[in-house]
Amino acid sequence: MALLHMNFESTFLNVNTDVNIILPDKPRNLTPAEFYSGKKYPVLWLLHGTFGDYTDWIRKSNIELYACERDVIVVMPSAQNSSYSNWKDCFGMGYDMWQYLTEELMPLVYNWLPASDEREDNFIAGLSMGGRGTIQYAVGHPEKFAGAAVLSAAPNDMRQAVKDGKVDPRTQALIDAVGGADNYLASHSNTWDEFPDLIKKGTLPKLYFACGKQDFLYERFAAFRVYAEKIGLNATFEEMDGFTHEWRFWDITIQKALDFFGLKNKNAGNAF
Repeated sequence: MALLHMNFESTFLNVNTDVNIILPDKPRNLTPAEFYSGKKYPVLWLLHGTFGDYTDWIRKSNIELYACERDVIVVMPSAQNSSYSNWKDCFGMGYDMWQYLTEELMPLVYNWLPASDEREDNFIAGLSMGGRGTIQYAVGHPEKFAGAAVLSAAPNDMRQAVKDGKVDPRTQALIDAVGGADNYLASHSNTWDEFPDLIKKGTLPKLYFACGKQDFLYERFAAFRVYAEKIGLNATFEEMDGFTHEWRFWDITIQKALDFFGLKNKNAGNAF
């Protein structure tokens, strides 16, 4: 397995940024000429959580092993604490993370690496803040992803939260950044309101939601599951007892997500 680290000046982030990319392993029975033959591989866009960066999944999970077993490219960008949203006027010179992934990083990966740009070969997943980012991209760009895995996160009824004055400080900062509650509720960040229309259109990717039953976000996860059933959202929900907001849980559920996406483990059942 090859681990590629890239650092470059981003047009959308207005700063040098980092990304780790796992590339498929060359089998020893193939020559370099045979292996590097132009084949395109599926891609998992894997997002970190709050306080994290492009190294988190490599350092704290076995994602490199899982990617190798499934011959999938894994792209892990840095997003700071941006909530995978745009911060035009209050984050240095502007930090447009929402656009960066789809308008800059995706073209770079598709054109420089052996990565398939077909929807059926692209998947997105993330934990906590990265889970919220995952559902934002799945809802905002359903044409780009065949599947999405949201780990330890879930959409929230922000229209009701704004009405009741129960907006947490972090979300309030984002509301202020986009010019007020009306703009926020009409933006990609308000995924709760987007689902009914997308269900009618039939454009959503396959969705997998997972949360530990002892996670502090479990109540939100459970509330969204009730809402999903009410509006007829076709999604898979999995809760696991004995887990909080932790890497043991995310290491297990990213494997489940890869299986959910149909990315087969080529070594399954093999004894070594």
